[in-house]
Amino acid sequence: MTTHTSPDAVLPTSGGRHTAGQGGVRRVFLGAQGDPRWARPGLWGMLALATVLYVWALGRNGHANEYYSAAILSGTQSWKAFFFGALDAGSFITVDKPPLALWVMGLSARIFGFGTWSMLLPQAVAGVAAVAVLHSAVRRAMPGGYGHVAALVAALVMTLTPITVAINRDNNPDTLLVLLLVLAAWFCQEAVRTGRMRALVVSAVLVGLAFNTKMLQAYLVLPAFAPLYLAMAPGAPLRRLGHLLAAGAALVVSSAWWMVIVDLWPASSRPYIGGSTDNSVRDLVIGYNGLGRIFGNGGGRAGGGMGFGGEAGAGRLFNDIMAGQISWLLPFAVIALVAGLALTARGPLRDARIALLLWGGWLVVHYVVFSFSSGTFHPYYSTAMAPAVAALTGLGGVLGWRAYRHSRAWSWVLPAGIAVTGAWAFTVLHRSTDFVPWLAWAVAAITVTAVAGLFLARLGPRLRLRIAAVALTAGLAAGLAGPAAYALTPLGSAVNGTNPTAGPAGSGGFGGMRGGFPGGARGGGAEGDGGPPGGVPGQNSQQGVTGDAVPRTRYGLPAGGGMRGGGPGGAMDRQMIEYLRRNRDGATWLVAVSSAQGASSAILSTGLPVIAMGGFTGSDPAMTVDRLSGLVSSGRLRYVMTGGGRGGPDGGGSQVTEWVRANCTAVKASEYGGSTDQSLYRCG
Repeated sequence: MTTHTSPDAVLPTSGGRHTAGQGGVRRVFLGAQGDPRWARPGLWGMLALATVLYVWALGRNGHANEYYSAAILSGTQSWKAFFFGALDAGSFITVDKPPLALWVMGLSARIFGFGTWSMLLPQAVAGVAAVAVLHSAVRRAMPGGYGHVAALVAALVMTLTPITVAINRDNNPDTLLVLLLVLAAWFCQEAVRTGRMRALVVSAVLVGLAFNTKMLQAYLVLPAFAPLYLAMAPGAPLRRLGHLLAAGAALVVSSAWWMVIVDLWPASSRPYIGGSTDNSVRDLVIGYNGLGRIFGNGGGRAGGGMGFGGEAGAGRLFNDIMAGQISWLLPFAVIALVAGLALTARGPLRDARIALLLWGGWLVVHYVVFSFSSGTFHPYYSTAMAPAVAALTGLGGVLGWRAYRHSRAWSWVLPAGIAVTGAWAFTVLHRSTDFVPWLAWAVAAITVTAVAGLFLARLGPRLRLRIAAVALTAGLAAGLAGPAAYALTPLGSAVNGTNPTAGPAGSGGFGGMRGGFPGGARGGGAEGDGGPPGGVPGQNSQQGVTGDAVPRTRYGLPAGGGMRGGGPGGAMDRQMIEYLRRNRDGATWLVAVSSAQGASSAILSTGLPVIAMGGFTGSDPAMTVDRLSGLVSSGRLRYVMTGGGRGGPDGGGSQVTEWVRANCTAVKASEYGGSTDQSLYRCG
């Protein structure tokens, strides 16, 4: 075993460095000239681990979040529905998010056919790509061996973040959002290092694409990116300011182009914008997906402040729901940020300081917004924090090791960080005593051993480096044991598509509150509002799971028995569905129901367009008496199912329901073979 003696050395390593004359393929698998031999194989191993975690048994997840799955299926049937992100192929109403993530999954479904793998595999690939990009960004921030070790640690932390594993196995837009923002961070870091405007503009364009994935959440990175470039990029202040203005223009164009096209499109020939109050994307951005997320009802209509992640406040990310999803290494990341900035205040580590400020700013802004937002907050939103936590852990760990070896004043940072991390991991694991009961005590024992080893190594010079290296490895294992155990749980059960989390019962995981549902309900509202649960308490929502003994329709839902609408909007059983199919008589839509939950299940079950009159929550003012009358008189709609939404299908009024009752004929259960009359009406 040899040790690098250059200033860039960090840990004992075996083998030397690559020499010149390597071929292109060899460089891909073994790294560039001058890289340690273990660096590139380590990266490939990390990506392989991420692939396994994100892809293993993916087929059992069925349709995941049916709200988005229905829109993806509809987009494969109609390019108009594809462009607008409409829930149904008839393009009555859109989902409550911009369509970029739907486009990626929809194109895959158009090429390979709609199904679980064609829809979810692009999500898993995006998750693995985000790990690779983060690795590259962190590696560039530190010299030589330091950079490679920091990058591998960061990649490992992000790969094993429990909420990231859960969301990368789902079809919510957060997976693509994270990839785009990590790419934006990579280019922003390069722009600050080099002062090149092109890199800054590319970063801005990527943030704009992220905006078209999940709107204003994408902008949470801007308070970190823009001031950092203005303060630390090379060049005169006016030059830097000019670059920022150019990047700002690129950001506006890349963010607003879809919104401008849709809002200028004649409203009569496009779908209603789901989640908006006035049928405009602008209102959706500012209200439902903007101020409403922060201020709840005071700033828009974002679900009235449903606390799926627990009470708002400084401790939200450490509560019983959120702690096991994202906070395992959050204390270490904070210590790393503070100590790292002090350690890089002087000397040659400018690039490391830039990276610390970039990822530290990312983390601080997300922590504040996620902790104190009064609007709807789902646990899986926190996956956007994972890149920052991972990068700071990798950078801080290496800087702490460097200080441990070369600085008496800062030698305490690494042992302190390991001790705090182990103590917090013990606390989180001890909250779920039935989940791997021995793990909490093992983590505690390994942490104590690691800290003791680091202090012991300071006493004698002969074995100091080897003892310290072993102790550091033990500390890393202790810090990652908890998140690794949580990260494995999504592989053993179908994902709850509407509120994916990882971990044991009672921790926001598979057997408990599922991120804050009262009473342990499992079905949950879709990401758009966090509506009331529509699943069965105590069970996973597994509609659409294929490969079992239950007969399935073409689109994967049960072919017999009952079919829940999945929440607001009522339920339709097989007999009613078959009756509607037989009597559709050339209509564009099979039926109109109150909300997207019932419509999504029917769309996926039949492959036919179904109108969600009130959008996701049932309260969007998308359907009016005039619009309904026109659809009926033109023969495009023949059946309406009332009831089940929040306040009715006309945004809280009763005009639509009254019109249906006055102008349509109630369909008795005996007509379709049902056992109980439901609010189904035949119109026209």
